[in-house]
Amino acid sequence: LKYISVLSAIILLNISAFSQNNKRTPHHVIKKIHYYYKNQVKDSIKEGNTIGCIAPEIISKNVDGKELKLSDLRGKLVLIQFWSANCTHCRHYNKELIKTYEKYKDKKFENGDGFEIFSVSIDTRKSDWVNAIKNDSLVWQYHVNDYLGWRTELKKIYNFHKTPTTFLIDEDGIIIQKNAIGAGLNRRLDYFLKSEEDVIID
Repeated sequence: LKYISVLSAIILLNISAFSQNNKRTPHHVIKKIHYYYKNQVKDSIKEGNTIGCIAPEIISKNVDGKELKLSDLRGKLVLIQFWSANCTHCRHYNKELIKTYEKYKDKKFENGDGFEIFSVSIDTRKSDWVNAIKNDSLVWQYHVNDYLGWRTELKKIYNFHKTPTTFLIDEDGIIIQKNAIGAGLNRRLDYFLKSEEDVIID
C-alpha cells in the first residue's frame, strides 16, 4: 500500500507539472484520458461492445429508406439507443431523452462537438415505429430499422438483451458509458462539458 501511495503521488506530480507547462489543470488531463485510453495508442483500440472499445459500425435505413451510418457522426458525442415502440420503458424514457437532446445537442464537450442520438428500432412493423417517432416527438434525424426485430444481427454485435439499451460514444467512436439514461446520462454529459477556459488535449 505504501508503494502504491508513493507511485500515485509521483504520477500526480508529473501530471501537475505537465499541466502547468501547458496551462491545463490536472483535472482536465485526467478527465480526457482516464475513461478509456489506459496508456493505449488510440489507433490500437479494438472494436467491441464494452467500455473502452470502438463501437461497431451500424449501417441501416431510415423511415424513407435512406441508408445511414453511425460513423457519419464521428466528432460528436453520440448516444446509440436500441428501443421499440412496444416497449413501455422506452416510451417513458423518450420523454426524458427529448429534454436531454434539446439541452445538449449544440454543446461543446472535451471529447466531442455537439450531442447526437442514433436510434435503432427493433420493431418489425414500420407503422408502429413511424407512429412512435411522431407521437413521442423524437426530433433527431438518425432513426434506423432493419425490421428483423430480435433477430437483428446488431443484437449479437452489441450484446443487448432488453430495451432500452444505450451506449454513449465519444468523438472517436469509443464507448464511454453503457445504459446511461435520464439523470445519469445528463450527469455524464455535464462531466464532459467544455468550459471557455478548457483546452482539448489531442
